[in-house]
Amino acid sequence: MKLKTFLPWSTAAVALLALSACSDDDAPQATACDEPLYAGGATDEAWRTLEDARNQPVDSSRAVTLVSPEPGQSYFTDQSAPLWRWTSPLRASLERPGRTSPRLPMREVRPRESKRSVLAWLGNLVLPTAEAHLPPYTGDLYWVKVYAAGRECPLAQVLTSELQWQLDDGSWQTVKDAAGKGLSVQVVSAYLVQNRITEGPYTMGTAVPFTMGMAR
Repeated sequence: MKLKTFLPWSTAAVALLALSACSDDDAPQATACDEPLYAGGATDEAWRTLEDARNQPVDSSRAVTLVSPEPGQSYFTDQSAPLWRWTSPLRASLERPGRTSPRLPMREVRPRESKRSVLAWLGNLVLPTAEAHLPPYTGDLYWVKVYAAGRECPLAQVLTSELQWQLDDGSWQTVKDAAGKGLSVQVVSAYLVQNRITEGPYTMGTAVPFTMGMAR
């Protein structure tokens, strides 16, 4: 009698097929909101570190100061995307004479990744794919979020190692689509060593409000 042979991954493959009917709503997700864009030397691993610290008591003692937008500043839907800037005690202390801060190469803003389904998640267990990981991040980081009144998740957001954000066209369009709603900017900052928070996170005591009007 011949014995039937089975591929070692057959059991997992059956489970994979069984889960194919599941909706993306059942997929395991790290957070309820989307990931931010990344700019400068910021990485997704560093973002997860900040995300894990989101339930810590709010500390504004060394929070950033927004230079732009100014409180109550008005924008209009026919304007081009603005450049937002801020100053930071974290950066200032690092730039004191005799103390140097690590400088990472500037990278372009990268789009957020879409959330994976259960099928893709299990499929990666069956046939793992190689994923590139960036070196652990060391330096000051700034998580800039744009909120609309009544909405829990940010309309637009970026995690950056720079002291500015030139809003990309996609983020600016999302903000313009919220014309007439109460809008505000909040910034969370922290200093990380090898993806571990050593200072912060610091959150502005009050989000900075601004308005978006229709084309003039």
